[in-house]
Formats: sequence, C-alpha cells, structure tokens
Amino acid sequence: MRILIENALVVNEGQTSEAAIAIGGEYIEGIYSCGTRPGASFDMTIDAAGCYVLPGVIDDHVHFREPGLTDKADMESESRAAAAGGVTTIFDMPNTVPQTTTLQALDDKFALAARECHVNHSFFFGATNANVALFDRLDAHRIPGIKLFMGSSTGNMLVDKRDALERIFGSAGMPVMVHCEDTSIINRNMQAARAAYGDDPDVALHPSIRSAEACFESTRLAVELARKHGTQLHVAHLSTERELSLFGTDPNITAEAVVGHLYFSEDDYARYGSLIKVNPAIKSAADRDALRRALTDGRITVVGTDHAPHLLSQKQGGCMRAASGMPMVQFSLPTMLELVDSGVLTIERLVELMCHNPATLFGVRERGFVRPGYKADLVVVRPGSPWTVTDDIIESKCGWSPMAGHEYQWRVECTLCNGHPVYSHGRVDTGYVGQAVAFR
Repeated sequence: MRILIENALVVNEGQTSEAAIAIGGEYIEGIYSCGTRPGASFDMTIDAAGCYVLPGVIDDHVHFREPGLTDKADMESESRAAAAGGVTTIFDMPNTVPQTTTLQALDDKFALAARECHVNHSFFFGATNANVALFDRLDAHRIPGIKLFMGSSTGNMLVDKRDALERIFGSAGMPVMVHCEDTSIINRNMQAARAAYGDDPDVALHPSIRSAEACFESTRLAVELARKHGTQLHVAHLSTERELSLFGTDPNITAEAVVGHLYFSEDDYARYGSLIKVNPAIKSAADRDALRRALTDGRITVVGTDHAPHLLSQKQGGCMRAASGMPMVQFSLPTMLELVDSGVLTIERLVELMCHNPATLFGVRERGFVRPGYKADLVVVRPGSPWTVTDDIIESKCGWSPMAGHEYQWRVECTLCNGHPVYSHGRVDTGYVGQAVAFR
C-alpha cells in the first residue's frame, strides 16, 4: 500500500516544518516540502492539516505481563493500548512467569509476540545471580539489552550481592538497564513504619519507605560499577533530584524518566491513593520539578512509562498490600504533550526523548526518525482537540487508569506501524501484528 500524509507539521531532528510524507509499503519513500507533492498515485491520503506528525514513540520500558500474569494484562491488550497512544515500538521487561532469564523463555516470548503484539517489539533479558554464562549466547541484534533489578524484585531476579553484580557488569557486552533501589534500606524503613503504623502503613508513607536515600545509594553503586567495567548503563525510572547529580557527563551512563514521576508528586497520594503506588515511589514536588528540568539539560536521556498494569482489586491497601505499578502506555504521549503546553519542554525535545534517543541509545535499526528509507512508524497528533479519559476508551486489560476523568487537549488521530494504519478514527486494527525490532 502507498500512503501520502499531506499538510503536516513534521517534527523531526530538532525542527518542525510543513511537509508531506510519501510511504511505500513498510518504508518512508520521501519527504516533500510545503507546496510540493509527489506525482505518483496513492492508495490512501491522510490529510494532516492542523496536525503534527512525529516518529512513532519507542517506549523502552513496559510490563505487558505475558506469559503467566495474564489476569492483569497480555500482549494483545497492552499492544492495543500502545497503538492507541501513538507508541509503535515497545521493549518488554523480563519479570514474567516464567521469567525471561533463559534462552528458551526469550524465544517463547518472541513467538508469542509474533502472534499477538500489534506494535513492534523486543524484550530485555533478565539477569539473575546465576545466569551470567548465558550472556555471550545472546543475539545483540535481537534484544535491546539486559535488565538488572538491584532492588524491588523477588527470587533470583533480585541481585544485590557485590560479587554477582561485578560479574554482570563485567560480562554484559550490551546495554544494562537497572532498577536501582537499595533493598536493605527499604526493609529497614518498612520495619520502622510497620512498628509505628501497623502492618499496612498508609500509601502516603510509600516515598519515605522506598526513600530517596534507597534510590541514590543503589544508583551510585550502579554508576560506580559501570565506570569500573566500562559498561553501557541505563538507569530506569529516576525519581529523585539527588540521583540527577550522577548523570549528564558520561554518554555511556544514561537515565530514563517515566511519565508517572514527571506528572505526579507525593501531594497526589491524597487524591489517587494506591493508584499511583509505583516502585520507585513517586516522591516530592521538588523531585518531580527537578526531573522536569533535567528533561532539557541532558541529564535525562529517555522518557518511558514503566507501564505495569494490575487489576483494580490488586491496587487496594497501603504500602504492604497494594500492588506497585500503573498502566500508562496509552496516555504517555498526550501527557507529555501537555507538559509541552505547560512550557516544560518543546515538542522537538519531546521527540528526542521519546523517539530519537531510545533508537540511538539501543541501536534500533531504521526506526525512531522521519527519514527516507526508514520504517514508516509515525503518529499523527492534533492539538486543541479536547477529550476526556473514560472507561470505555481504556484499552488495557486491567480496565482502569490513573488518568480517568482527565481532559486532554492533544488527540492521537492515527498511528502507523511499518506503514500500516494500526490505529485510526478511534479504533485499533486488531488484525495487524507488528515486527520484531532489529538492533545494531
């Protein structure tokens, strides 16, 4: 199929310009300046007048819960949510059942996605205390990197012993994405909170239990180990101002911020309660504002979501009982565009953080930019088009969102994945399946 997107404001590589985009099959054929139209015929024309066209969002951090946790979510449902939100590529995390910590489990995930995932996809391989020997058997052209939990995990995916960490950092051979929280500090804080407030302390205490100190000490150690071993380190979901001091000087050591930490602060626990309970915890307004400033000064390299659905019933309770995590992939782009309207960042910088930089950081081939010869992963967004998040438009299997009732001003009109309109006019084409991503 040949598609022409015309009358668009194209945001790409630091510039916004009026242009038309010609698509042939899976690829961008050409980009034409205002007033120029390719002479060839097209099977479909998308009139993007009044809209911006961006590269499709690459979300480097999602939990689609399959296999094994499909009461919460699955590959099919969450990729629908991604498509509806302008996300054309996702990197899924390994803490499923079984964990993605063996070569067979990794192969099984790819096979599942080839049947069910409506957007492009790949999977982090999970590090454990005992699987370092498998690292040199991983195909670096197939996966973005290795995921390491230095806190907030269970079983052998929690790696907090120095000797195991040394082996992982020294043997990775590809990017290592790390969840940084110091478990011993968290356990000490939790013990004190339960002694003072009972077995299930109120969720408002979550940021003091999973504290700024716990985040900083773990992140400091990860940076130390990366520098020692020359490892490419990417620290997931920074949540504190203090951690930011560790980034911005070494291109081999980068940080991700996620939308929840950029949008909410601890002041919001009074309204949302455990719906915004995530690990690491959403912290102070000062921390949130520092993260926002870091979006534009080079200390934050990537914006993802840490999309992590749970059933609403699993989100009940306080610091002990309520599950940590929230769904956000469907609403990440409109939320970040809201921050553009608020003056936090420009739309050009948004595209760098959500499209260009994830592609560059992980070596994604032929995606993340609006360029001839690149895959036609594109999203058409319309400003000044108010809409409200209601239950009936939530695509995630869990059926809820912390953004329920929120009125957005930006609307995702169309999402193209490999030149195919996977989302258009409010509907996901559930007959379409995305592609496995190629790297490096």
